[in-house]
Amino acid sequence: MKIPERLKPLAEDGLIDEVLRPLKSGKEADVFVVRCGTEKHCAKVFKEANVRGFKQAVQYQEGRTVRNSRRARAMNKKTRFGQKEQEKAWLNSEVDALYRLSAAGVRVPKPLGFVDGVLLMELITDGQGNVAPRLDGLVFTAEQARICHDRLIADVVRMLVAGLIHGDLSEFNVLLDADGPVIIDLPQAVNAAANNSAGMMLVRDVDKLRRFFGRFAPELLDTEFGKEIWSLYASGRLDVGSSLTGFYRPTRGDVNLGELVAIIDAAREEENERLERLREESDPDYR
Repeated sequence: MKIPERLKPLAEDGLIDEVLRPLKSGKEADVFVVRCGTEKHCAKVFKEANVRGFKQAVQYQEGRTVRNSRRARAMNKKTRFGQKEQEKAWLNSEVDALYRLSAAGVRVPKPLGFVDGVLLMELITDGQGNVAPRLDGLVFTAEQARICHDRLIADVVRMLVAGLIHGDLSEFNVLLDADGPVIIDLPQAVNAAANNSAGMMLVRDVDKLRRFFGRFAPELLDTEFGKEIWSLYASGRLDVGSSLTGFYRPTRGDVNLGELVAIIDAAREEENERLERLREESDPDYR
């Protein structure tokens, strides 16, 4: 196919040899399957800020640091230069998160380069070499659901120990390859120690997984892994070897009405986004 305009710099630099086909088009980015020598990778082309649909950018950016003081001041003042720098920081966050999480043993696509708002990374495939499917299109046995859920919970813990929370984790941004689940889409990754909404986001992420896998293994619906994980993290007792039970007993210090309301509001918004996603996928002309 003809090389899209945004991918031409990568072709000119010899990073890609051919654009094979579109893979996904979303509010945040368009993704293409590309050929690099004899290997297939994917190129994620982030959309401009004025056409992206992510509504909660400010909440996710809390706690992200900028080393250059001039840039930080401009971003805080929301000057034109500051807005451009904020956009760069937002786009770089996924690249940084992928490198950080890959090093921590989390199953994410390996980043291969980032040029002019285009992220080149590993193409996740199934056992037959086809593009790996998303969880939302799959049906599991109860045992398969429990195994997949356990692996994702382990990766959520690894992410948190590495200092990050996905922030938008669900069946829509997890792929299943021959070796198990792979977490994707991380531009909104949250700094767990510096974001006031971190606990709420962690619990929300895990609850989404619980609800999805609970369709196939109903006993998972009675678990509270998100709250248990955050409680261990907040008390300094979480590590990658922590033994989790899925049981959580709140203490008086754990009660946070504001956070509870935020979780309820987030669940409502998530359902609206899920319905909109389904409408988009069933009707290509819907926007």
